[in-house]
Amino acid sequence: MDQPSVYRIRVKGHVDAAWSDWFDGFTVTHEPNGETTLIGSVVDQSALQGVLLRIGNLGLPLLAVNRIVPNED
Repeated sequence: MDQPSVYRIRVKGHVDAAWSDWFDGFTVTHEPNGETTLIGSVVDQSALQGVLLRIGNLGLPLLAVNRIVPNED
């Protein structure tokens, strides 16, 4: 990876927005269906694994991890 990649991570339950710093600056959005969406960039796969580990340490059920591919027009 030459440049950071942006990921969208969905978890079950609502994560307090104050945890954004703990999730390496990911934005924390509460969805009406009771899920939380985290969106942010990571420099490499190791950094992504670190974010996923933090989610696991909080006991949050992981629903999805998607890389956001920018439009290349």
